Amino acid sequence: MTVGLIGVAGALAIGGALLYGVLTVSLTRSVEAVARASAEQVALLVDAGRLPDPVPVSGAQVIQVLDQQGRVVDGSIAADRLTALVTPDELQRALAGGSVVVPGNRSGLSGGLQVVAVPAGPQGAPLHVVAAAPTTDIERSAATVRTLLLISLPLLLVVIGLIAWRVVGAALAPVEALRRGAARIDASSSETERLPVPPTHDEVSALATTLNAMLDRVTAARRQQRAFTADAAHELRNPLASMRAQLEVAQHLGEAGDLPQDLLVDVDRLSTLVDDLLLLARADESAAARAASDMSSHAAPEPSPRASSRRLGEGDAADVAKLLADVVRAAGQARVPVRGAPRLIPGTIRAAMPEADLRRALSNLVDNAVRHAATSVVLAAARTGHTVRVTVTDDGHGVPVADRMRVFERFTRLDEGRDRDSGGSGLGLAITKALVRQAGGDVWLEDAAPGTRAVISVPAVR
Repeated sequence: MTVGLIGVAGALAIGGALLYGVLTVSLTRSVEAVARASAEQVALLVDAGRLPDPVPVSGAQVIQVLDQQGRVVDGSIAADRLTALVTPDELQRALAGGSVVVPGNRSGLSGGLQVVAVPAGPQGAPLHVVAAAPTTDIERSAATVRTLLLISLPLLLVVIGLIAWRVVGAALAPVEALRRGAARIDASSSETERLPVPPTHDEVSALATTLNAMLDRVTAARRQQRAFTADAAHELRNPLASMRAQLEVAQHLGEAGDLPQDLLVDVDRLSTLVDDLLLLARADESAAARAASDMSSHAAPEPSPRASSRRLGEGDAADVAKLLADVVRAAGQARVPVRGAPRLIPGTIRAAMPEADLRRALSNLVDNAVRHAATSVVLAAARTGHTVRVTVTDDGHGVPVADRMRVFERFTRLDEGRDRDSGGSGLGLAITKALVRQAGGDVWLEDAAPGTRAVISVPAVR
């Protein structure tokens, strides 16, 4: 729209300049035509030998009759009888048909005088009739038009800009609605959420319909992917459990023979991976159902944070202090010491999250911190308003800022983690994020200087 307004402004400026120039030339030629008509009438009187003294004129015109030496022979009442109105050069230009304007003070007038000269008299003693008409009216008219253009053109440009803004805004409103809808839809949105389709039956409506069809295909693909992950994980659990049982029996009875010693470890690792995939699939289903429920009740008034905390905590409250102590005890044989923050009294901090889910999320963060810590890992918890924040801090090498969001993606491990990690699948932090998001919270990494601090933020139970 800015380019269009610049183009309109340029067109208005060019049009105004042309109007001003044409008007000025037209008025000048009109005055010149009047003066020439008067000069030609006086020349006819000179040719007929009936030139009166003074020469009759109309209006504020000034007429002089000059001889070959430029002396005044006769003139109108307002004309000077001693000094010619024009110089010899100006007289020659006027006789040649050029436009000559002289100062009005030569004849005791203000402004300028448009001069016209025509020859008259016998050939042996030629005379020249000089007629001058004041240009004051032309100058006033030109000034008036110039002022009107300088005032009206900017106002007209503003009006055009407002009209264009309203018209373009109304025309692009459906596109803006599509943009807002597309920006709102993400992985946490309801699968039934779609872009608004304007009832205009034009190209924008067709675009919205096409994009909604694409979202339908994406939703179907996501559902198939989740179903495949859940079904595959579920189907693999029984064979893996059977393999593990047989290996344990063979190992117990001494019938394992030449089987690799770490075969049972690999089966355990594969079982853990299958369980993790099944947990993520169920978390995805729960997130999709929760998003659909939120969409269906979005018109309801927003509950207060305190009421929301109480509602989330009913039946699913975790004693954070007790849970931290349990996690610290479970990590007693870890590579580096794992310590909890002192002075945490059990029962004082309760999170609106199932205890098993919070335990799993903290265990994953502690395992990750132990693998990367240099000397120790510290667990802490605090309540701020209606939120509980649990932190797991290590003093290791830290995580680059660019990778702090990427590490929560599935099957993502940094290069350094791949070198030191002997058995991780890259799903631990993804499971932590899914469990915390399922409880209405969030998890992120921040700099601990040195090391990294993982922060879990979930609603608190009053």
